[in-house]
Amino acid sequence: MQQFNNPNADFGTQHSPPLEGCPQDGVVNNQSSKNYYLINDIIIYHKPKLNLPCNINLKERAKALRYAENLPEVLFWMQITKKRFHKIDFDRQRIIGNYIVDFYIKKLGLVIEIDGDSHDDKEVYDKAREEYFFSLGLKVYRITVDDVMKNMEFALMGLEEYIINEYA
Repeated sequence: MQQFNNPNADFGTQHSPPLEGCPQDGVVNNQSSKNYYLINDIIIYHKPKLNLPCNINLKERAKALRYAENLPEVLFWMQITKKRFHKIDFDRQRIIGNYIVDFYIKKLGLVIEIDGDSHDDKEVYDKAREEYFFSLGLKVYRITVDDVMKNMEFALMGLEEYIINEYA
């Protein structure tokens, strides 16, 4: 994924392009005025992170990634799309700064990454990327490709448990 460096900026802003041109609040659904999700009878209040930086030059790349048919991502998407996972709205291939994340829950400020072979030997890159997200007040949850491919129920239960532990 594309990354820009500015040696005169601190870490929190060096990867942050301007805000213009990218969706900030996603699709607005006026039917639901609740400011929380309910997971296993536990209230999870929305904690949206608005006005995230977005490199509009990555729009075509994000679109291409959505249509690339990465099997683990597609299988996971089929489980969560259309608010199938506790009525939570997920974005797929969301641009945040100069990065494209696999999935994003805007009302929680939660990045979800599915880690496979593409992340091998990229620990330094992944750590810098994660620190950038943390600097924006976001949280990051990682799911392995093996869990998605071999035990989707376990992967979804792990995400559910993480959301409860971090946001309840």
